[in-house]
Amino acid sequence: MDRKSGAPQRKGPVMKSRTAPGAVLFLVFVLVLVVIYLFAAPWRWGGGVERPDPSQEQLVLVTETGRHPVGLEIADTEEKKQVGLMFRTELADDHGMLFAYDSPREITMWMRNTYISLDMIFIGEGGRVVSVSRQTEPMSEEIISSRVPALAVLEMKAGSAEHYQVKPGSRVEHPLFSKSSQGGK
Repeated sequence: MDRKSGAPQRKGPVMKSRTAPGAVLFLVFVLVLVVIYLFAAPWRWGGGVERPDPSQEQLVLVTETGRHPVGLEIADTEEKKQVGLMFRTELADDHGMLFAYDSPREITMWMRNTYISLDMIFIGEGGRVVSVSRQTEPMSEEIISSRVPALAVLEMKAGSAEHYQVKPGSRVEHPLFSKSSQGGK
């Protein structure tokens, strides 16, 4: 016991407090986890693909029921084409993603990692719809084909093709298709 205070006296080496270094290590660990979470999981934001403001791009579906403007994202790079609408949990009724190609070809798609059912509208030269695949099955790896040469495919929320009455022969107005209708390929 300490003679002055009456408290027991410690014997042996004096231990220094590790509170400050321990707290610093813990904060560094948490910071590393946050960085990994934010940057190593780009799928949370659609594969890291920047999403443009839909009001900047539009196309018009021209069907028997009239002209229907559609907000548009364009998959204009290989990365954007590979990711497409994967990992999305919702899509506005009047919105879609357009996958355009340089020349007519049979276009094949699938629904891997796509959580929402889609309608796929395959578009040929001059903006003419050549085929439509409706109500695609989410997460399926089954190949969905245009079955005929097409220049592009427009993916929209399932039910959109029926709502707008899109069918082969309907038209799509967008600058990408005005080039093909003027003889440019």
